[in-house]
Amino acid sequence: MPQYETVTDDSMGALAIVPATTPDLDAICGAAVDVARAAAVDVAGADLVGDHLGAESEGERIVTHYFASNDRAYVGWRWAVTVVRPPRSKTVTVDEVVLLPGAGALLAPTWLPWSDRLQAGDLGVGDVLPTAAEDERLTPGYAGVFPHDELDDDRAALDELVHDLWLGRPRVMSLLGREEAAQRWYEGDHGPQAPIARAAEMSCATCGFLLLMRGALSRAFGVCGNEFAPDDGRVVSFDHGCGAHSEALVIHTAPQSGADEPASQSGADEPAPQSGADEPAPQSGELAVEPEPASAAEPAPDSEPVADPN
Repeated sequence: MPQYETVTDDSMGALAIVPATTPDLDAICGAAVDVARAAAVDVAGADLVGDHLGAESEGERIVTHYFASNDRAYVGWRWAVTVVRPPRSKTVTVDEVVLLPGAGALLAPTWLPWSDRLQAGDLGVGDVLPTAAEDERLTPGYAGVFPHDELDDDRAALDELVHDLWLGRPRVMSLLGREEAAQRWYEGDHGPQAPIARAAEMSCATCGFLLLMRGALSRAFGVCGNEFAPDDGRVVSFDHGCGAHSEALVIHTAPQSGADEPASQSGADEPAPQSGADEPAPQSGELAVEPEPASAAEPAPDSEPVADPN
């Protein structure tokens, strides 16, 4: 483990931090391999302490011995046992025993705060994501609205006035926040480089289902309103596209038979056909049926019976 010391440059009178000179390996401490191994075995157990890997000088009469770790959960790690001895003494004592990673050790990722580990889509139902008071993506929504200096230091009165006058949200997206959102949308799955957009023949800019937005972002983005499109209800760039374009294929459907015919063709409003010359001639290929004449033997329905004179 390297050590450093502070020295003074006589020519300029400045302080500098330079690596300290490491003394040579102490012979007595360097030979105390058995003492160091016994200390490692006392901590880890005999089965988990492997071969002696070497020793390093940590300072005057201070030496660290390294032993391989046989623990399968710590492949590439090594046991480090530091031994020391007082001046003019040949008795070596153990200072500390630790397990340290070697060159090929498997290490955990560098710790990151939760705000840096959070990814899009991690927020679930019922979760609350706090927003920093100085978030660079936001800016006060009422900046420059209030000219009265007495309100500057009274945040509660300021918030109440904003609410009463309906002046908007306490904070809105800053220029940085809008630029980041625009770049994220444009380079994401709803921009021109998405696979579905590259395969589409027409863009959203000419689609009738595109709903326009307001504000600065409306010059490049809109909202898809086609329920059959994969981007329905999402912000899409004008040069995005998909196969559900309003003009992709216009289907002209024929009217159903009899559904849109005029009422005069249905026969409901036509007068009953009259006998005689006013009857229409039969069409070609139709059989003309003459009306059957009334029988002479049958009396008329309203006539009285005739008495036989004989």
